[in-house]
Amino acid sequence: MKKIILTLVLIAFATLPSLSLGDSGTIKIGLLKYSGGGDWYANRDTSLPNLIEFCNQNLDMNMQLEQVEIDVGSPEIFNLPFVHMTGHGNVVFSDEEAENLRNYLLAGGFLHIDDNYGMDPYVRPAMKKVFPELEFRELPFSHKVYRQQYQFTNGLPKIHEHDSKAAQGLGLIFQGRLVCFYSLESDLGDGWEDAAVHNDPADLRKKALQMGANLIQYAFTE
Repeated sequence: MKKIILTLVLIAFATLPSLSLGDSGTIKIGLLKYSGGGDWYANRDTSLPNLIEFCNQNLDMNMQLEQVEIDVGSPEIFNLPFVHMTGHGNVVFSDEEAENLRNYLLAGGFLHIDDNYGMDPYVRPAMKKVFPELEFRELPFSHKVYRQQYQFTNGLPKIHEHDSKAAQGLGLIFQGRLVCFYSLESDLGDGWEDAAVHNDPADLRKKALQMGANLIQYAFTE
């Protein structure tokens, strides 16, 4: 039943022109809540809402502006085509949560993980529990995720500086399908927030929103 629900939602996206989702704005995307002590709520106030608004204005979409805060083990996750995960610290999935997330992704859902700095050592083993057979691999700059509405010929943009390391766009690919995109050393979510929250240059904030829009467009159409 869970797989059927999500499949029907995704079919609806694919059959609507220009990604228009109707007048009601009932399509929602989620912010993932997880255990372990990490701050899943790090960018909760303005990050995803700003990205949703950007997509509505620039991709002819009509998503609900308010994000859904969803527990990783909740069956309601199957009602969301796109789920965003962020934070700075520890991430722990129970066996049941890992199975639920795996089933969601195999059913057609999409997960975007955005390391807000300090998350990397914890999210990798957590996702290994979800997909023990897969490894995160850096996506080539020619990947479709960089070739949606906006073109990123050099791959993932660097938005917020922490360690002077290059931004990396990593993926988990199951049977040829990208089920999880992991933005590392980029901090896209900081770039989505209000300018008053993170004083990043306007051009970087625009790139962050454009890359986020690419992720949503990819998740809805590929």
